[in-house]
Amino acid sequence: MDELVGSGPALSITRMTEHDLLEVVEIEEVSGISAWGWDAYHKELQSPQDVIMLVAKAAMTASSLNQGSAIAGFIVSRLVAGELHINNVAVRPEFRRRGIAAQLLAAALRQGRSNGARLAFLEVRAGNTAAQGLYRGCGFQVTGRRRRYYNQPVEDALLMSVLLESWP
Repeated sequence: MDELVGSGPALSITRMTEHDLLEVVEIEEVSGISAWGWDAYHKELQSPQDVIMLVAKAAMTASSLNQGSAIAGFIVSRLVAGELHINNVAVRPEFRRRGIAAQLLAAALRQGRSNGARLAFLEVRAGNTAAQGLYRGCGFQVTGRRRRYYNQPVEDALLMSVLLESWP
């Protein structure tokens, strides 16, 4: 699908498959995002026409084979009535700050637009300024607030969106 080159190992973005789910759940657990778990991701994979689920995979080397980890990050999104809802984005801690999340987000937005989405939106914790910076860098703007949206801990969500018709 897409090739990524930056500091560190070469990466490629591909469609998520059932074989990726154990690593996806592992990344979810260490990232502190709202837990979906294996069953929820597996259920999403059953609707390939409505979902865009991508993984960023590190090029396999002898050392990465020993570590047993090929997936650096993932994104899960759903197409509904001309809108793309970004559900989850996470990157393995050792791969952060290399632009992987931005590349995953851009790939999902491109795919969403090519599948007819006119708008993309997401919710982000009000206190997660790093993620908000990522989303702003990809063209998203704050368009609303959802009070007490998150649990553990309870926190507001900022609703952010971007018009895909004017997105680069």
